[in-house]
Order: sequence, then C-alpha cells, then structure tokens
Amino acid sequence: MPLPGAPHGEGPTGALLCALRIANQLGFATRNLDGYIGYAEWGQGPEYVAVLSHLDVVPEGDRWTHPPYGGECSDGKIYGRGAMDNKGPAMASLFALKAIRDAGVPLTRRVRILFGTGEETGSEEIPYYLQHEPPPVAGFTPDGWYPLVFAEKGILIGKLVRDLNASVEGETAVLSLSGGQVSNIVPDWAQVQVRSPDPSRLIECCHRFAHQRGFELSAKQEGDHVRVHAVGAAAHGSKPEQGRNAIRAMIAFLAACPALPDDWRRTVTFLEKKIGLETDGRSLGIALEDPISGKLSFNLGTAQLVDHRLQLTINLRWPVTYTYSQVLSLLENGLSGSGFVLEELQHQEPLYYPTDYPLVTTLLSIYREQTGRNEPPLAVGGGTYAKEMPNTVAFGPVFLGEPETEH
Repeated sequence: MPLPGAPHGEGPTGALLCALRIANQLGFATRNLDGYIGYAEWGQGPEYVAVLSHLDVVPEGDRWTHPPYGGECSDGKIYGRGAMDNKGPAMASLFALKAIRDAGVPLTRRVRILFGTGEETGSEEIPYYLQHEPPPVAGFTPDGWYPLVFAEKGILIGKLVRDLNASVEGETAVLSLSGGQVSNIVPDWAQVQVRSPDPSRLIECCHRFAHQRGFELSAKQEGDHVRVHAVGAAAHGSKPEQGRNAIRAMIAFLAACPALPDDWRRTVTFLEKKIGLETDGRSLGIALEDPISGKLSFNLGTAQLVDHRLQLTINLRWPVTYTYSQVLSLLENGLSGSGFVLEELQHQEPLYYPTDYPLVTTLLSIYREQTGRNEPPLAVGGGTYAKEMPNTVAFGPVFLGEPETEH
C-alpha cells in the first residue's frame, strides 16, 4: 500500500533503505529519490554507466521449505523470495563495484548501481528517475539471462470482466470463485464454492473429472455448499507452459459441472473453448509469432468473483515485430460476443536491439572472453527495466541450463 515516502509500500521502501545503508557502509555516495528508487555511485566524470536492479518481489506464496524472507543458506544456496529476482544480483553488483574500487581499476565514467522498488508492478520508478536524472550512456540490468537479452516481448496486462446474473434460491449456483496472486505468476491455487441441491453428486463429479483430466482437485461438502480446491504449479508468467494453471483447471471443471445456471454455463463454456489450457492464445485468435522473438504467451493469472462480477487478470507477452494496437485489436475480436469486456489495460512496448548494436557486441565479447562460451544472444518474454531505461539491456544473472527459480 502506498505511503508517504514509500510509494510502493513499506516493504520495498524498507529494502531500499537497507540497500542504501549497506552502500554507505561500503563507502559509496548514495541518493534516495523519494522512495521510488535510489542509487550508489563511484567514480568521476560527466557521464555514467548504470546497473539497474530492483528490490521489490512478487508475493511469496506458500509451500516454502525455508522462511521466504529469511535469506537462509543451505547446501550452497540462498533461500528467499527475491534471492534471484532481484535482491541477490543487486548486492552482487554492489560488491562487484567495491571490488573494482578496491583494486584501483581506472574508470573513465561513473558507475551507478540503481535500486528500484516497483519493477514487478509496472516500473513507474524509472520514468520518475528520468525526471530527476539524465539517462546513462550505457547500462545493463542483472535481471535476465546470459549471454545477453537483445529482445524483450511486449507486455499487455488487463482484466477480462463479465457481469453475471444473481443466483436463484435453491438452484445450483457459484457463490464464490478466487485464484492466483498476480498476473505474472502462473496460479498454483484456485477455489470455488458451489451451492447444489445434490452436493454428493457434485463431489462425485469433481473426483471423476479430476481423474479423467489429470487435475489435482479436491471437494468438500459444507452444508448445502461444496468447496472445490484446485492445486497447480507456479511459474513465471512469461513462460506459462512451464507451470500448471489452477484457475484453468477450475474453469474446465465448472464447464463440466452439472446443472449450472445458463449465464454461468455460457461463461465457462466460452472460457474453456477459447482459452482452455492453451498458453499461446490460439483459440482466441492471437497466436502471433515472429522469427526474432518467437510465440506470443498468454497467462491467466488471477480470478475473483465480486458481487456477481467475474474478473480474470491476463498477462500477454507479444512478439517484438508487432504493435500494441495490433495485439489489442485481435484480442478484442477474439472476445467479441462473449460478454467479456477489457478493463484496466496496461502495456509496455517491446524492446529490440540489433545484434550488431555496440552495447550488445561489447557485452557479448566480455561474456565470451570470461566464460569461453559462445551462445547467441536471447529474445525473451520476461520484462525488465531495459524496456524503460535508454541504452540498457538485460545481462545475467542466470546462465543457460541453470534452474530458473524466479517467481
């Protein structure tokens, strides 16, 4: 929740103050830009290069084997929400700058380590920063992959909203529906509460459906209600194919549920037919693809039923050679006649640097010199600060073949 001096809430601001305190203790000059973003700096000269990190995190979720905010070390690993995305790389970058300073390496420009607080919720701190500071002449964010990310897909976030008729007393009715945490995580849980004149039949239907489809569903009678819970597997919203979407499983169950009211039947039938378990938007008519960045990805991140109003949050990542207006037009066509409307739309345009761009060739040469590896640069669906900050690409921290543990 935004607070005075803490525009992205108490937690991210506390992390920012901690990072700046560590930087001060290491002997660096620091600045806090009104709680939005801060930085540590070393060197002289009118120009600077930047390392852009962020200290905010996605919700911690559950089923942790170590406290999500404990930062505990075990078996050579640090366990904690943000250990990889992006607090660990932020501190690694700060101590790398300390090593450069302590070794007396001559610098021709200043080096600035930035600590953002809202990357997971839209990166609005970067435009704020650019209102107060000039952009770097070059920079990278350690929030991607090696050897380097030269293209990032565009991102569209919004809500699919549909008003539903009130239920009739005594008939089967969906009383509540919820699932997921944020749009850019594949939801690992969803639950629905259904009133039924025959609860035992509904429970039997749930068990049979789960067995047939291979979904992890459970059902429990509570008076004349049945509460159904779906379990999935979380993954980054840019790679929905790597997770198991619990909301989609719940929608599939409701589409097979006996005796749903007509309004609900039409709604879940449309969702099952046009979205289903697909992660590329094919049935919605938005399955775009290009040779630079590959296929569009589609994540259904959250679901909520509020006062007979169904709200589904979606997160699309579209290929770099297409525009937002093209994607939006196709999406609106796919929803035509469904009763769903799009609300609260946000988007970020794609990022694309040619592979012969000087920043790209310089960082690639450093990577290849230091590692002896020769992989080509990457195009990804993940979004980083590079979309918002000029002269910036994502560079590390994950090597190809390593587990991807963010989100």
